[in-house]
Amino acid sequence: MTELATRLEPSRRPLAGLYSGNVRAVVVRGLMALKTNNWAVFISGFVEPVLYLAAMGIGLGPLIGSVEGPGGEELAYSAYIAPALLAVSAMNGAVYDSTNNVFFKLRFSKLYQNMLYTSLGPLDVAIGEIYLALQRGFLYATGFMIIMSTMGLVTTPAALLMIPASVLIAFGFAALGMGITSFMKRFQHLDWINFALLPMFLFSATLYPLSVYPGGIQLFIQALPLWHGVELLRSLSVAHFTTDMLWHVAYYVVMIVVGVVLTTSRLRTLFLK
Repeated sequence: MTELATRLEPSRRPLAGLYSGNVRAVVVRGLMALKTNNWAVFISGFVEPVLYLAAMGIGLGPLIGSVEGPGGEELAYSAYIAPALLAVSAMNGAVYDSTNNVFFKLRFSKLYQNMLYTSLGPLDVAIGEIYLALQRGFLYATGFMIIMSTMGLVTTPAALLMIPASVLIAFGFAALGMGITSFMKRFQHLDWINFALLPMFLFSATLYPLSVYPGGIQLFIQALPLWHGVELLRSLSVAHFTTDMLWHVAYYVVMIVVGVVLTTSRLRTLFLK
């Protein structure tokens, strides 16, 4: 049997109708478009957590004193909230790219529709756009870590693991955010995203311990994605490694899988049927 005969026909290749293996084209196009972006808008999601760190950590920190951190270790208030705000920074970067930017490309510029008229498949587009959102999350996380270092809030080499952990957090929010955005038809629908993010930011044990809430509310908060990111980064910041961290990672892995499958399915439904 010849080599040509042993090859699978394109229609019989795994994911042949969804994936062409050309994610790079989507990423390169996105990076080229980034050059013309308003950089003030680009960094806006990064500035907000930094301002919270300055206002709450420096302003209220001396009044609050120390707070019990992971493993019962006493931490300065600024050191307690900094990892949580790092998780918020990664979330903001990923969500902005996977919602506002995706919505414009989906509903106004019809970019994805034009992409899918080529050899690109919906999985190429989904992975490419999510990767671009991850880049923003990575830049936000790295920048925030630099600020934490200058403030003396990085006290162990293990804290550097917060950067890849932040990328995981960004990945989860980007994947699910893009899938949810595919259901939105008007700009006003994007307000729902902000409506969900603000309470999640305020109540996911970012600024005070989870123990301040009644038991029932604690269970609800523990189901929120940001809480898992906050707990994961807070433990890494003091090198407190426990098996609970595996559950936090598993939560984001599930988010990523659900988000990628949902986004790919929606793009296929919208433009290929």
